[in-house]
Amino acid sequence: MTELQAFPDGFLWGGATAANQCEGAYDVDGRGLANVDVVPIGPDRFPIIAGKRKMFDFEEGYFYPAKESIDFYHHYKEDIALFAEMGFKTYRMSIAWSRIFPKGDESQPNEKGLAFYEAVFKECHKYGIEPLVTITHFDCPMYLIEHYGGWRNRKLIDFYGNLCRAIFNRYKGLVKYWLTFNEINMILHAPFMGAGICFEEGENEEEVKYQAVHHELVASALATKIAHEVDPENKVGCMLAAGQYYPNTPNPADYWQAMQDDREGYSLIDVQARGYYPNYLLKKFERDGLDITMTEQDLELLRDHTVDFVSFSYYSSRVASADPKANEEIQGNIFASIKNPYLTSSEWGWQIDPLGLRITLNTIWDRYQKPLFVVENGLGAVDEPDANGYVEDDYRIDYLREHIKTMNAAINEDGVELLGYTTWGCIDLVSAGTGEMKKRYGFIYVDRDNQGNGSLKRSKKKSFDWYKKVIASNGTELD
Repeated sequence: MTELQAFPDGFLWGGATAANQCEGAYDVDGRGLANVDVVPIGPDRFPIIAGKRKMFDFEEGYFYPAKESIDFYHHYKEDIALFAEMGFKTYRMSIAWSRIFPKGDESQPNEKGLAFYEAVFKECHKYGIEPLVTITHFDCPMYLIEHYGGWRNRKLIDFYGNLCRAIFNRYKGLVKYWLTFNEINMILHAPFMGAGICFEEGENEEEVKYQAVHHELVASALATKIAHEVDPENKVGCMLAAGQYYPNTPNPADYWQAMQDDREGYSLIDVQARGYYPNYLLKKFERDGLDITMTEQDLELLRDHTVDFVSFSYYSSRVASADPKANEEIQGNIFASIKNPYLTSSEWGWQIDPLGLRITLNTIWDRYQKPLFVVENGLGAVDEPDANGYVEDDYRIDYLREHIKTMNAAINEDGVELLGYTTWGCIDLVSAGTGEMKKRYGFIYVDRDNQGNGSLKRSKKKSFDWYKKVIASNGTELD
């Protein structure tokens, strides 16, 4: 790799969080209950995510980390000041749908919810930080799940449209960059978190998931349409959980399996970025007997209102095989994979592959030829603070340094158009996958443990000053 060049002028350096993982205040100022509130820490978290068990409210014997999280709701001024001290150009955050429409189907929004986010955005602008706002980061009001069945019901398109009209009009001039749905392909793997889906006995689960997917895709196009009508300066992006699949061996069957697995991830972004369903996905519907209801108006909306840019999360690459025996050894998170012997792994089994980020960037750029945005990337690790809350997190610095180098190469050597980079969990927050606090990503340590104990005191880690230097140098000083 050649010597580092500066990133493009105006490159948006920053960090990312999600409302359900940092905001807390789940019942404050009229906020309604959401699906993300009722998933507990522990072994029962995944059956709920998988939609195999209904938990529509809090139950005895469980700890629900999202109820308080790190209480960003009451600490946002302190936290944004710390982001500004690092030199953030952008801050990616999300809106809690049920804070603005507590049930989700109201005709009028909750003023206190609107006012909270207005205050947050103004606090960002006070420091010259551009908000990058995810409209739905796995949040779905529980009322919509209980009374409408979540995103399986096309009525949610209109409810989501009401949410978009409310926020685009209220925050005109305060927010320019929007993402419609976080990791939209997560519906296919975690339908309760992705779309508020709980399956009924005997129904075709694949059909339900893809019908929900279609409704979200139409809603995304509707959001893009409304955003551009309210303010032509708005830039709307889609977002997927990305990570290149490598074939396990040179066997053509393994290469084909890797291609198929990649296609599953990209299929929904194909619709959002190109404006139509790819033939291979339509053939899947036909082959598997999936009856997905699509109106002519739906297809017209998808065609006419594609996204302005493509954003994605990247944590690791994956390995695919057509051999059932090889697949007995899979490991990792929701996107489980065969272990790659050429890579090391994090404490949670996520394999560390900086070059995979360059490969993924080039793959997505070649596929869509639209500006890209890396909106999640980071290392979850157990941090050991000293008495003052200081963490010597050289392992995190090493991880981020190598990934930033490959982004630099993708831009300056490969010609990829990249708008910005927001590291995941710039401040410690609750893990979406496990519900743990000990799986930390941040530059800022938060005194809170897995069971909600701690002072919530914020303190800088070693990586805080390192990232500050990276941003100040526009990516050329990484030591």
